[in-house]
Amino acid sequence: MSKRAEWEKKKAEIEKKSPPRPERFTTLSDMEVPLLCTPEDLEKINFNVDQDLGLPGEFPFTRGVQHNMYRGKLWTMRQFAGFASPDETNKRFKLLLEQGQTGLSTAFDMPTLMGYDCDSSKSLGEVGKCGVSVSSLEDMERLFAGIPLGDVTTSMTINGPAIVILAMYYAMAEKQGVPKEKVRGTLQNDILKEYIAQKEWLFPIAPAVKCVIDTIEYGTKHYSNWNTVSISGYHIREAGATAVQELAFTLADGLAYVEESVKRGMDIDEFAPRLSFFFDVHNDFFEEIAKFRAARRIWARKMKDKYGAKNPKSWMLRTHAQTAGVSLTAQQPMNNIVRVAVQAMAGVLGGVNSLHTNSMDETLALPTDEAVVIALRTQQIIAEESGVANFADPLGGSYLVEYLTNKVEKDALAYIDKIDEMGGMVKAVENGYPQSEIANSAYRFQRQLESKEKVMVGVNKFQQQEAKRTMGTLYIDRTVGEKQIQKLKELKARRDNVAVKKCLSDVKEAAEKGVNLMPSILEAVKVYSTLQEVCDTLRGVYGEYREDGKF
Repeated sequence: MSKRAEWEKKKAEIEKKSPPRPERFTTLSDMEVPLLCTPEDLEKINFNVDQDLGLPGEFPFTRGVQHNMYRGKLWTMRQFAGFASPDETNKRFKLLLEQGQTGLSTAFDMPTLMGYDCDSSKSLGEVGKCGVSVSSLEDMERLFAGIPLGDVTTSMTINGPAIVILAMYYAMAEKQGVPKEKVRGTLQNDILKEYIAQKEWLFPIAPAVKCVIDTIEYGTKHYSNWNTVSISGYHIREAGATAVQELAFTLADGLAYVEESVKRGMDIDEFAPRLSFFFDVHNDFFEEIAKFRAARRIWARKMKDKYGAKNPKSWMLRTHAQTAGVSLTAQQPMNNIVRVAVQAMAGVLGGVNSLHTNSMDETLALPTDEAVVIALRTQQIIAEESGVANFADPLGGSYLVEYLTNKVEKDALAYIDKIDEMGGMVKAVENGYPQSEIANSAYRFQRQLESKEKVMVGVNKFQQQEAKRTMGTLYIDRTVGEKQIQKLKELKARRDNVAVKKCLSDVKEAAEKGVNLMPSILEAVKVYSTLQEVCDTLRGVYGEYREDGKF
């Protein structure tokens, strides 16, 4: 009798005396996984140690993109921050840097995300509320005052008007005298996922994708260490996607940008090494670890086998990750510290290159100083005290982890193949396919919570009568909008408005001719044309996107 057969017999005898339990369990993606994984299970899914596992730092990078992983360099600890005025966010940046954060990550308010200045009628009541207000290069200068851009990496989470914000950052770095090769950081700039999930867009899909490719082309030529797009699954997951859908749709978005860049005439090995990714880290510990490992493997094989990339850096999927905001609860908010710690550990064991840990109070308001420091300390404890950073892919070779990695890969590739059959991700988005799949998954998960098939501690199990909440929350001064409007009014009065008019005309001409927009936008922001002035100029050429809701 084999070892597996002996185990099955003993298990059956025990279960006769115990309450019935399912033989197979499901992940958050509803994938069935055996109670016990063995070599036999890996054989059933055709797992190949040499081809599928390999070594850290070696193709297909299942085990990580660096040979020694965190032994050589810890992941970048990059806490998302932004609120109220540029001056107040600048203070938060400096606090985080003083507390040991190793990279900045910028959250912009809703008007900025939608390409409106603080004095727009559409900005009323929203200035500085969900992020920092930036209407001009002057605001950007205040935001990073006293922070040497050549010594830090900066991430900026913005998509629709990303090309304008990037121009402002480049212009600011130039004013600081930072050499172009020392300007390091990441622009999210993933417009396809906006149409899929987050819904913060400006232009129709085709010109919006062109703006992304313009930044990739310009950045490749002029800013060799800047990641001009961070292909983002985070918002796809937050909208209700499963881990498999998050992985599939994110990689499909990335492949769409690769296709468009190649059509532009760019060599894949020139731009692919600077593509980066951004994923969610949810509650299903082993599924999340498997997701990151599968992501690296799929991307490596697509870049090498489908697109013929020859540079190993083009094969590497480098990713930032953020713990799952959607998993946090307003009920018993202190529980969120534990959730974030578990999720952060999954991200680290999954081999992420950069990590943000959410604060316990983010379901109530933007995080307080105390909450954000606790979130940062969570990463530091994992890095300095847990010992997991001493090993490259410590879970590699686990029957369960390898089984899950292969399953996630197989199911994600099935989605990608279906999208290819539709003509690519742009066509799939236009047809509402990923939107529909995410909506169905979100609905199914909500029903599972309501039936208690899935448990959310403090919400549908282990509830307690809420005492009067004593946790303090961050207060945004309601006069921030008025103060920002006044500063913008003063800027418009003292700038060279003749130069502004000329530069905006050049932006319009570039848009009409279909040439790369970056040079003209860069010159426009240097003379302090505002975010909305540039975006309105482009809206005048491209029009605005309206979702038809067909899905």
